[in-house]
Amino acid sequence: QAWLVESGGGSVQAGGSLRLSCVGSGYTYSSYCMGWFRQAPGEEREGVASIDSDGRITYADSVKGRFIISRGNAKNTLYLQLNNLKPEDTAMYYCAAVPLWVESKTLSALYCLRAKNYGEDDWGKGTLVTISS
Repeated sequence: QAWLVESGGGSVQAGGSLRLSCVGSGYTYSSYCMGWFRQAPGEEREGVASIDSDGRITYADSVKGRFIISRGNAKNTLYLQLNNLKPEDTAMYYCAAVPLWVESKTLSALYCLRAKNYGEDDWGKGTLVTISS
């Protein structure tokens, strides 16, 4: 059974940086979405950054120019570099991956950034990021 585990969260002051890591197992799909999402208390889960099997990267407007998503040399690793952090970035951050039954390039670039396109078993348990002002 596939699984994902996030790490790298922590507490930093505004303006600081963190690097989140996600390691997965059981993901051998040729076409897929992978992404980072976050959920603050009382808020809906939102897409932060995503990458698909064709290498397309999409960012939420709120993090463009500050966050960088990347994959490790192994397909089962995903990173999120968080720079110039703001108090509003405080949230639980989740890694997710989902197989696709079509080539990812045939889908909208926003497809992989939408939490609703991932099933309930496609998520890690999250890592907490807390930013103080």
